[in-house]
Amino acid sequence: MNHQALSSTVQHILTESKGILAADESFGTIGKRFAKLEIESTPETRRSYRELLFETEGIEKYLSGVILFDETIRQKSKNNIPFPRLLMDKGIVPGIKVDKGTKPLSLFPGEMITEGLDELSQRLNEYRNLGAKFAKWRAVITINQELPTQHCIESNAYILARYASLCQESEIVPVVEPEVLMDGEHDISVCENVTSLVLKSVFNQLYNHRVYIEGVLLKPNMVLPGKQSSQKASAQEVAEATVRTLKRVVPAALPGVLFLSGGQSPQQATENLNAINGIGDTPWILSFSFSRALQEPVMNSWKGMDQNRSSAGQVFVHRARCNSAAVMGRYNQSMESQQI
Repeated sequence: MNHQALSSTVQHILTESKGILAADESFGTIGKRFAKLEIESTPETRRSYRELLFETEGIEKYLSGVILFDETIRQKSKNNIPFPRLLMDKGIVPGIKVDKGTKPLSLFPGEMITEGLDELSQRLNEYRNLGAKFAKWRAVITINQELPTQHCIESNAYILARYASLCQESEIVPVVEPEVLMDGEHDISVCENVTSLVLKSVFNQLYNHRVYIEGVLLKPNMVLPGKQSSQKASAQEVAEATVRTLKRVVPAALPGVLFLSGGQSPQQATENLNAINGIGDTPWILSFSFSRALQEPVMNSWKGMDQNRSSAGQVFVHRARCNSAAVMGRYNQSMESQQI
């Protein structure tokens, strides 16, 4: 394992107040998002949309990394520049989603396990040769009156750690994403308890697998009440519960935490990230790795039309700038009316 190479990539990703764009939607996910806007999902429309994101002028001020999908890492711009090189020319680190999605966990109704370990070493080597410097693997945990089970938590934690060890062996930084889903009627205290159990199990397994913690990035959920909960939580309450949870179980040696947006609205995700960084006194850099919270306004502006590319790019820069300000705890709602 090359500790220096891993740490160098981590340091670049955690530069100043920058974060990560997750542009790694599967065919099914991006197809659903396109369908809502009556955009046909084809290799060319997907390539064109992601080119819009990657070529937008100024995003390098606010983004340090982009997570790509298998199709995307192999695609090129209209000027025949491979997307990984296009990003690297902007100083943005290319990453890659390597899991193959979730499947029902056998004999545990309602719970999921993430697949993709088969031949992962070979795929990681190929992705590294294509330009990837980091990778992402997502596990999902469901909350209801009976769930999650300890078996589901431990099984997903084991696979996350196995993935992380294979990444580091290939000199690729693993982004570890254990997502406690927002779906459900649970209140914020239940989410806090479950998130604590999940993160504790994940780090126990990372240690058991001899993973170099200084060469790992964590992509967790914020601690939130369920979408169907009657309880509402302010940004300050979310921030306090989230930071309290991290301090309880996440080692100080971990260099950075990149929160997922997890179904929050774009502005809500930014407000919560800002409140989290407003607490201060944490050993980690607390940033973002957002997908929908960065892209939804962009896609709505673009609508698949070439004449909208410029305005959609401005929307993208605006959201990235707002989230960069939130990393410093300097975001406020007045910024929403300052879009260029």
